[in-house]
Amino acid sequence: MILDYIGVSINILLSVFFVYCLFFIKKLPLSHFIFYDLPKDEDVPMENMLDIIDSIASEKGLNRENVTEAIKTSFVQTAKRLINPTFAFEADVDEKTKQVKLRQVITVIADESPELEGSLAGAYMSITAAKEIDDEAEIGDQLQMEHELETYGRSAFATLHREIEFHIQRLVENELYDKYKNKINTIVSGRVTRVDNDQNTTIEIDEIRAVLPMKSRIKGEKFKVGDVVSALVRRVNVDKIVGISMELSRTAPKFLEELLALEVPEIKDGIVVVEKCARIPGERAKIALYTNRPQIDPIGATVGVRGVRINAVSEELCGENIDCIEYSASPELFISRAMSPAIISAVSVTEDENGERKAIVTLPSDQKSKAIGKSGINIRLASMLTGYIIELKEQGDSATASEEKKEGLSSLEALFGN
Repeated sequence: MILDYIGVSINILLSVFFVYCLFFIKKLPLSHFIFYDLPKDEDVPMENMLDIIDSIASEKGLNRENVTEAIKTSFVQTAKRLINPTFAFEADVDEKTKQVKLRQVITVIADESPELEGSLAGAYMSITAAKEIDDEAEIGDQLQMEHELETYGRSAFATLHREIEFHIQRLVENELYDKYKNKINTIVSGRVTRVDNDQNTTIEIDEIRAVLPMKSRIKGEKFKVGDVVSALVRRVNVDKIVGISMELSRTAPKFLEELLALEVPEIKDGIVVVEKCARIPGERAKIALYTNRPQIDPIGATVGVRGVRINAVSEELCGENIDCIEYSASPELFISRAMSPAIISAVSVTEDENGERKAIVTLPSDQKSKAIGKSGINIRLASMLTGYIIELKEQGDSATASEEKKEGLSSLEALFGN
């Protein structure tokens, strides 16, 4: 896995950094107080870090400023762990001397301030105590007390190593997240690396491994290690424990739309638009198409010569039958088209006070089986596509009932002679 390689590379770079720390760092006084406006000549070198920053940024393709901030954060967190978690620290990297300076920042406040006894008391100093250091100290001034991690021994280096590794790894994951979150609802391809006992499929896609759950696979399809699989990016997550993760899907209606965009140039260019799509994965699908150009046939463009385009999409979906219909803003006409291949006589639509939309479809009796479809698949897809609850009504039902009633009355009259 490429993320494992990234972790190994970071460890190598950090190992070089610790060689610098152990053999080339000068031992210096633990601390002394200075004001912000004092000359910087009194700053003391801590370590050479710019080469490490440049190496990490170059090798991982990361932004140099982001790597610098990660290194600075690592120093601050290490200081909090080693010295006092309530203290406020700052870390700076000097571009000229290539040195990292770690300072504790102490804010001067009034003697009666409650912060002096709070959980963050280490970040404050009373005005009385500050004047013992400098007579010109005022409330609001910030003092700096320099610290050097090397004076805390090898445990400091080990802690710093873990902190840098953690923050660089998070930075890499955040960069990957920013890259792949823009690919949500688009198609990616990768090679299968693992299929677990629950038939969840792990697919390696560039720098990360994505998961195609069993529930998001088309019914009947099976994958083995080494297969190349295309799927839709459904979601991308970042977790502090498991890192970055990606979930794929081959059953989402959007997957069908994206496959059509790959096969049909008119859809990719926006000339033909997939307005709506409904699928029962692996069995059948209906798509509603339209175009603003009268010279373009949206259905013909999508199907292709001798069905070559739509058949290529169907093959990717394990033989899923795809019905193409022309979209209409008129609900009655749209529902009538969605019920194809059945021939519809009339459509009546209603909407109740709860917003539930209902359509009564009148059709000849010999078209009823076509309208319903095998196991009700046609009427289900039509309902999914249009957003209406569809009820079927055979043409002539009321007329037939009236004629039967008249015939019955005539028979009774003839029998009793009325």
